[in-house]
Amino acid sequence: MSVHKQMGLSLLEYKEVSMRSGTRSEFKSFAYLYNEDQFMAALAKDVIVVKTLPKNLKWARRKKEIPSFKVRYSASPYYYLNQVLVVLKKHLVVELVVSEGGCLQAILPPQLEHNEELQRLRCRVAFHALRFRQEVQELATKILLRLRAPGRPFIAYDPGMTRDALAYHGCAELFQDVHSELIQHKRSWMMKRGIVKGKLLVNSAKSRLNGSCPLMPEEVGILLRAYGYPWDTIIYVSGGEVFGGQRTLIPLHAMFENIIDRTSLSTPWELTRIYGREANLVSSYPRTPPSIEKEMKHEAWKTAGPRPRPLPPPPARPKSYNIEGWWGWVAESDNEPESTVMELRTNAHKLLWEAIDYVICIEADVFIPGFDRDGKGHPNFASLVMGQRLYQSAALKTYRPDRKEVAKLLEKIHDHLYHANHTWLKSVRKHMRKSLLDGLIEASTKSKPLSFLSHPVPECSCLMYDSTETSVHASSPSTQSQFQAALGVAHRCPAWMNSDLISRSKDKDNEEDLDEDDSTSSGLFFRHSGDNHESGGGESNNKEEAQLDDQEELEGGER
Repeated sequence: MSVHKQMGLSLLEYKEVSMRSGTRSEFKSFAYLYNEDQFMAALAKDVIVVKTLPKNLKWARRKKEIPSFKVRYSASPYYYLNQVLVVLKKHLVVELVVSEGGCLQAILPPQLEHNEELQRLRCRVAFHALRFRQEVQELATKILLRLRAPGRPFIAYDPGMTRDALAYHGCAELFQDVHSELIQHKRSWMMKRGIVKGKLLVNSAKSRLNGSCPLMPEEVGILLRAYGYPWDTIIYVSGGEVFGGQRTLIPLHAMFENIIDRTSLSTPWELTRIYGREANLVSSYPRTPPSIEKEMKHEAWKTAGPRPRPLPPPPARPKSYNIEGWWGWVAESDNEPESTVMELRTNAHKLLWEAIDYVICIEADVFIPGFDRDGKGHPNFASLVMGQRLYQSAALKTYRPDRKEVAKLLEKIHDHLYHANHTWLKSVRKHMRKSLLDGLIEASTKSKPLSFLSHPVPECSCLMYDSTETSVHASSPSTQSQFQAALGVAHRCPAWMNSDLISRSKDKDNEEDLDEDDSTSSGLFFRHSGDNHESGGGESNNKEEAQLDDQEELEGGER
């Protein structure tokens, strides 16, 4: 019996929510970002997906005869089983309004957890049915080819520094001037709506030491340089918004000369093509300052005697001129003005920008996040990227630095950040190597309960056994068993996947790896990675190792 018959579901409708931003008319809601036809075709054997409701259900919906449920993000599977399913069996149809992406449950109840068919459906929905729109996918592929044109591996870095996330976690004091004020205004807004519980003023330095704030671009650059990546390493900066602007990226540019992003690898015409034809909007702000009219003096000033008197105050400048700019309202009001039409359109464009960055981060040779939480404490863009990379191949190098540990390491050399000794460099390298595995175990306890997409293990994984690596694993069987137990991977992969792994492992016998403890992860593969990942990763590791050897010899000679 198929899953949709067990659940009693036969129809799934995506609402056509109109946008006020003047975006292209055929791109509404789901279809603005994803390939709608691909989604329907991929799930055709499991769930019947339709774009619009039948006429009889449309009429019943207008009369409000269909029961409706507004599901919160924190709703557990028991809510669907004990409340929604009961009403569904009675009325045969219900309307679910799911907000904040809470439809895909992170952890299923025991009675559904061992249902393999349901788990496979969840994996198909998350990693196969959802595909970006064709125009978005094509542009992302072009940018990826331009990135790989020099024939060198590249690092993808997501800062995760959004205004909402900084306000939620109390990191305003890490910035200065107007940026700190903007973060505080946002935190105050969140507190009024119950999103944030706590004080308005938070010690950001203490939050940073606790690992609650993002790693700044300068700190990420120091980690990468200390690990051994040379100054000419290609680093792709992702994310639709880096709060603080380009000023926060200046230290990273000083350490690496090849810092690039989406705008440097695409033309305005290519980006306009994925937006589609949009309505022309005239800005409500005047381009030139309005002329100041002289105030008519009171009659009393004209008839007064020759006694000395102060000059009348100058006329106030028009308010529309004072608040011109995205930050101008901070000095004028305690309440943030409503978003303009242009800002709404830019927010819609940011979804497409992040979709492009998502594809590039998935295919990157190395990925490192600056932060893994959003403005509500949930897993963010970087967490979804790490989950997709984990599903695609466990062999993909994804650093998951412990921000609390990194803050302690940086505090040790606070007075001489760019002149660290050999002992400190070894500590950083050890931590970065450990983060490849320890970060996975930590994600299984912290990210897994919040988001299925950020850690799809063990539901979308299987265990592969490679006989050629038995001797390697024999040296540390306890470490490997603890790692596998923490991830909970128990199912064996099909035989054809094992045979393919053995053939690929023979080609990598002569490769040198910088990571000393990487043997524990070589037995876990969730999907095959392309040959380009392996060749690029091998060249990167050899170059990193040579760089480390040269640096250690130089430091040893100085001593």
